[in-house]
Amino acid sequence: MKGTISGVLVIFLCMSAQSLIAETEEEEMARMQKQLNQGVMNQPFLAEQPEKVDAYIKESLKKNIKPPEYQGRHWRRGYTCRDLLRYSWHEYRNCRYYHRYYGRYYPYH
Repeated sequence: MKGTISGVLVIFLCMSAQSLIAETEEEEMARMQKQLNQGVMNQPFLAEQPEKVDAYIKESLKKNIKPPEYQGRHWRRGYTCRDLLRYSWHEYRNCRYYHRYYGRYYPYH
């Protein structure tokens, strides 16, 4: 009888410990998800605004303005203009104009 009671007690303690661990993991996952969501919400959302970009390009071409070389620090091998949108709308817009004017993307340094 004593062996049965102690066996049941051991099983109960193991189940309780597993339950506490599961709750701790769930709380940790919830905390990490909340932190990730906050990080995403803190980043600026920069929409493409194609009408504004197209108007800028059209006006610059009409005035025969030569687009400047890239001066930022975000341009990487394999990037397109869209990749710059996460950093700056102006860099995106200027890249689109550069691409339209020269028919290629910025050179890599």
